[in-house]
Amino acid sequence: MEHTEHHFSHPKNYRYYLSGDLDQSKVLWVVLHGYGQLPFYFQRKFQSLGDRHCVLAPEGPHRFYLEGTSGRVGASWMTKEDRLTDIADNNLWLAALVEQFSSRVEKVVLLGFSQGGATAARLYVSRPDLFHHLVLWASVFPPDLHQQAEFSGKENYFLLGDEDPYFNHEQQNAQLQEYQNKGFHTILFHGNHDISEIPLLELAGRVKIKQDF
Repeated sequence: MEHTEHHFSHPKNYRYYLSGDLDQSKVLWVVLHGYGQLPFYFQRKFQSLGDRHCVLAPEGPHRFYLEGTSGRVGASWMTKEDRLTDIADNNLWLAALVEQFSSRVEKVVLLGFSQGGATAARLYVSRPDLFHHLVLWASVFPPDLHQQAEFSGKENYFLLGDEDPYFNHEQQNAQLQEYQNKGFHTILFHGNHDISEIPLLELAGRVKIKQDF
């Protein structure tokens, strides 16, 4: 008996969190969490941005128990299984979600942390018209985009902690050089594999917005 793979399309509900007053905000930060995180907790790392900034935190569509079959739950954006389908689906639903809010703010910043960085890079390349800045934080650039990614003409950033356990000193230098070659501004800060407040505020200061008089 022959077995062939198929896909079936059907509407799905996607969870996200929105923090801040969108009507009073100038900048919308679309933040994609790392592997095993949940957006409810991830969004808290951006509380210091201030009242001119609103944070949209979508949840990776694949939830799982972090240990065994019960207890704490995390989420991810994809696995190696049927990854091309998941990439295409993520690009579609995330773009549709951002479009619900993007017209109400002056700028939209797309930030991907760790595993979320690959999803953010792919989303940015698929819909560059939606975003003013791309920020990849402690993330390896997705190899499937090396030949098609175009980042000229916008200020994009790569941030990495100097004590990140996932990147030794040699890997740090290689990552910084790779992103610089792609036209990213790079920030190496003192810290580990996390969103740190000081470099985040430095980054926010580079996102220029019009001032109210």
